[in-house]
Amino acid sequence: MPACSLARAGGPCAAWLALDAQARPAASDVVGFLVVILTLALIGLVAAVVSAPVRRARSAAESAPAVDTPQRADDVPSPSQPHKRDEMEAAREAKYREIRDTELDFRTGKLSPEDYQSIDADLRAEAIEILNELDELKPKDA
Repeated sequence: MPACSLARAGGPCAAWLALDAQARPAASDVVGFLVVILTLALIGLVAAVVSAPVRRARSAAESAPAVDTPQRADDVPSPSQPHKRDEMEAAREAKYREIRDTELDFRTGKLSPEDYQSIDADLRAEAIEILNELDELKPKDA
C-alpha cells in the first residue's frame, strides 16, 4: 500500500494532499478561462472583418483630393465630356428596356392594341430624342 493512501483517514500525508488540491485549479476553471479567451479573440476577429470596408473607404477618402474644383475655364466640365455621354447611353438603354417591357406587356395581353400603340409611339419618340442628343455629343473626328 502506498505511503499516502492513509491520508483520508487523517494520516501524515493529509496536509500535503490538501496543499496540492488547493494549488491546482479545477478542470472546469481552466476550461472556462479558455472559453473566455477564445470568445474575446473571436469578437476581435469579427470586429476587424466587419470594420475593414469602413477603414478602407476612410483611407481612400483621405488620400483623394479634398475638393474637385476646376482650376481654369478650360477645366469646367462640358456636355461633350465622357460623363455626359455615359449618362446619355444609360438613358438610351433604359428607354430600350421600357420599349421591350411594353412589347412584352402587349404580347401577354396586359395592354390593349390602342394603349400599346400610344405608349410605344411616345417611348420611341423619347428614344429618338436621346439618340439625337448622343449624336450631338460625338467627337468631331469620329
